[in-house]
Amino acid sequence: MKHSLSLFLFFFFVLAGCSGQKKEEIAREHSSGSKRQIGLVFDVGGRGDKSFNDSAYNGLEMAKAKHGVNFIYIEPHGEGADREAALRTMAVDPDIGLIVGVGMLFSEDMTAIASEFPDKKFVCIDYIPQPKVAVPANLQGIVFEEKKGSFLAGALAAMVTKTKTVGFIGGMESSVIKKFETGFIDGVRSINPAVRVISGYIGMTGSAFADPAKGRELALGQYGRGADIIYQAAGASGLGVIEAARESKALVICTDRDQEAEAPGFVLSSMTKAVDRAVLKTVETVLDGSFKGGHVSVFGLADRYTDYVYNDKNASLIGRKNHQQLEEIRNKIVAGKIVVDETAVVQ
Repeated sequence: MKHSLSLFLFFFFVLAGCSGQKKEEIAREHSSGSKRQIGLVFDVGGRGDKSFNDSAYNGLEMAKAKHGVNFIYIEPHGEGADREAALRTMAVDPDIGLIVGVGMLFSEDMTAIASEFPDKKFVCIDYIPQPKVAVPANLQGIVFEEKKGSFLAGALAAMVTKTKTVGFIGGMESSVIKKFETGFIDGVRSINPAVRVISGYIGMTGSAFADPAKGRELALGQYGRGADIIYQAAGASGLGVIEAARESKALVICTDRDQEAEAPGFVLSSMTKAVDRAVLKTVETVLDGSFKGGHVSVFGLADRYTDYVYNDKNASLIGRKNHQQLEEIRNKIVAGKIVVDETAVVQ
């Protein structure tokens, strides 16, 4: 084993001291004989969100299985205010060559720490460029075309709704999640401007991605107001929205990963962001020497890194004709015949 017990305890107590609250959960996954190591710090909600974080973890599992890399992960608690300390702990470890931060909330800290540690490589998922600050040469931002994917989710909701009322529930009210809302509303209106959209957010801080109870409460309220489909972009809080769909015998469109297994028969579709494939691809660029920092990489509709789920489990809910129409819309977006501005958000 590359790291001794004393080093493990060092990681554990450094983070506990920085947080002043709960001790952080730190785990290490090893493959025998490999000296390559990756560090990953989870977003708020951590492992088990069955969404964004789990997809990133799956990407490391794929890299381990395919290339024999080792990885370490740190799982912050609460608001994740100690993410800077977690990233710094990874950065000072001489055995870690690539550090991955999962989520937009890492953007500022990763920009600063990457500049401090030019010999390390950094990747930030859902990266938000910092005002008047260049992306460091050793940092690669990863973003998805979530507004375009959300446009498809909105179009689908407008095709399927029977009540002509649909809902949107976001996690943290922020520029990134506003793109989900804006894209969804635009997609709905492209099919039927008469369909009403009810919008709501869990909260204003990172903990909004880890509050399933609030997600369920908001969703039950929207279903009670006539929505028969809700599009949720709320991380682990979205699990509460899914539960509300099951209770209300209504439909939900999920995000990041296919979440059909959480409520079979009630998940209309999922707008997927292939975080796992993006993480795997980035690891492979590090291994083959082609990694390039200093910019933001877009993983979009064209290669189906951003996509929606249509398979034998939800085909009857969507319908063949609706699927055909949705594919036509997708192809037009990719070809530029339908313009979805990824930068515009709801005010």
